[in-house]
Amino acid sequence: MKTPRQPVVVGVHATEQALSLPHRDAMDLALEAVTGAIADAGLSPSDVDGAQVDWPGPGGVPGEGSSWARLLGDLRWTSDAMLDNAGSRGLLKAAAAVSAGLADTVVVGGCRLVSRGGGPVGAGVPVEFADVWGSYVVAQFALVAVRHMHQFGTTSRQLAEVAATIRNNGSTNPEAMMYGRGPYTVDDVLASRLVATPFHLLDCCIVGEGGGAFVVTTAERARDLPRPPVAVLGGGMEYHQAAYANPALYREVGMIGRDAAARAFGTAGVGPDEVDVFSLYDPNSFEVIRQLEALGVCAEGEGGPLVETGAIAVDGKYPVNPDGGCLSYAWNGTQQMTLKVVEAVRQLRGSAVHQVTGAEVAVVGNAGSGAQHYEMSVLGRIR
Repeated sequence: MKTPRQPVVVGVHATEQALSLPHRDAMDLALEAVTGAIADAGLSPSDVDGAQVDWPGPGGVPGEGSSWARLLGDLRWTSDAMLDNAGSRGLLKAAAAVSAGLADTVVVGGCRLVSRGGGPVGAGVPVEFADVWGSYVVAQFALVAVRHMHQFGTTSRQLAEVAATIRNNGSTNPEAMMYGRGPYTVDDVLASRLVATPFHLLDCCIVGEGGGAFVVTTAERARDLPRPPVAVLGGGMEYHQAAYANPALYREVGMIGRDAAARAFGTAGVGPDEVDVFSLYDPNSFEVIRQLEALGVCAEGEGGPLVETGAIAVDGKYPVNPDGGCLSYAWNGTQQMTLKVVEAVRQLRGSAVHQVTGAEVAVVGNAGSGAQHYEMSVLGRIR
């Protein structure tokens, strides 16, 4: 995505993440995320002319991004769609706006609290299939995982290897919800109760509250800022149908993300073997295996044996979620997607808690097979 107005990430911020934040309200949390990212960039609120952030209130229409003009000043670019205000999807749309000259500096992010303070709540499943048959998110992903295991011989121990590796990253990350709760072994994962076959409890992500945000501007503007900018090199999106509207079938969504990855890597001019760190959606352990295959790190069906080699550890060939991911760091509704961007930027700055040595290229992947959509971005350190 090299343009005369090369989009770069110049600021990131993650709020505290916890199972519950009873001492916070949505406006307080969202404001911290937004102003924290702006301050990290070395900017002031008046420097921002684009806001892809849900408005939690009070006042204004709930969710309406233009309400942020009350705090930031007049805006040239806003977004009112929840998923457009988070993660790779939010990053690519902000980058497109900056590249096209529709705005110069855009803040993306938000927060999740559960039915408190008038703010956004987490991603629910208001959909036909779930309503009629009583399905839920974990079971939707389980449908895809079971078929993959049947077709390719992927084992529960291989899933547990993913869970143990990423959970242990979080158990030694002071910012993580599961800090100090490990270490976990593969046998620990397998000994935890079943939630939806093949997923044990420790195969599944945590659920909590918190927020995050990042700031996108031009490389030219970034020259005057204190932090090393991180370039948006490429990206791609892929949609099969509305999330959770119908059961996820492996034959339809088992490789969702493959087209997005081809587009993203093609634009960025790099391949999967040139990626130094992967910040991937991990609602469960299997989804990491599936994404490694869809992104071209290994062939279809070879993800299970790959993770058994230790490849996804912080010191492995393909480090995945060094911060602990959704499995151990945080899941806070749609803003867990933003936390993936935050970790990737920290890695490329060289300031992550579990720093991957010499990281220069990172991939951020959001959503996946159960959700039946995928967004991906490729980020790179500017040399």
